[in-house]
Amino acid sequence: MTTLVEALRLAAWQEMERDPRVWVLGEDVARGGLFGQYRGFAEKFGTDRVVSTPISESVIMGAGLGAALVGTRPIIEMRIFDFVMCAMDELVNQIAKIRYMFGGQARPSVVVRMPHGLWRNSAAQHSQVLEAWFAHLPGVVVVAPSTPADAAGLLVAAIRSDDPVLFFDPKNLFGLEGEVPATIDPIPFGAARRVRGGDDLTIVSWSALMPAVVQAAETLATRGITAEVLDLRSLWPWDEAAVTASAQRTGRLLVAHEAVEAGGFGAEIIARIAETTPGVRLGRCGMPRVPLPFSPPLEDAIKVTPAKIVAAADRLLAR
Repeated sequence: MTTLVEALRLAAWQEMERDPRVWVLGEDVARGGLFGQYRGFAEKFGTDRVVSTPISESVIMGAGLGAALVGTRPIIEMRIFDFVMCAMDELVNQIAKIRYMFGGQARPSVVVRMPHGLWRNSAAQHSQVLEAWFAHLPGVVVVAPSTPADAAGLLVAAIRSDDPVLFFDPKNLFGLEGEVPATIDPIPFGAARRVRGGDDLTIVSWSALMPAVVQAAETLATRGITAEVLDLRSLWPWDEAAVTASAQRTGRLLVAHEAVEAGGFGAEIIARIAETTPGVRLGRCGMPRVPLPFSPPLEDAIKVTPAKIVAAADRLLAR
């Protein structure tokens, strides 16, 4: 069994061995990274390919883009998702748009890794879930895995992709264990994983909330209610065909995400199903629109839990 963070380490290691153009830059990566995701990399690949940078996210992002434009394939490490706000111009106005603006002559083959999501007692500036910002951004792929095997396979696909990939590492699941193959094959973007079957409703989620969704589905099953659970794995592209087919079959769709409910990516899924699949009953479950508190009891009060997902499912089933 392999932890999720170790699966990510193995995937990046495999790709750096396979392709000498792949390298990593970010704060403390030569020391192994904040979570150990680059442990041993500097010793194996050298500090020309494992580059610890100054504490300047705009420099890290801009340097990664420049290196990609001359033919390398950088892994840009943002350390924690929230710090990407210091590099938004480089990401939003340059990386996401440069291929289009130069008619395909520029190739921004970068992976931007951003450990994101709630992290116990990390408060308002270290636990944000703003994935919907980037799903809204043309020109990038957005990936949000929830298992060791998926994280590894999707990271391999991201490193090999010619498109810029925003990779949301679920830091609250870094200790989650699972099987990972010795040779990690890429997992295609836009293909949801069917976690469990069911006939009464469909629950769609992704990333660090998946264990809570599975627990909620198990609670519903004790009451004779079967939920089909889908893990999107990537938010752009997302597997509209799988979600539509499941929602058509069960007649009810609940989207649950760790992010704030208002304006979250769940709203996009609900809107698309409402437009294309009339008659499906629709619901969402997310956090309230408040900053994340430091206090553990207050954090517990606002985060999405299995009980809240069950309650949202009950409201949907009652309609």
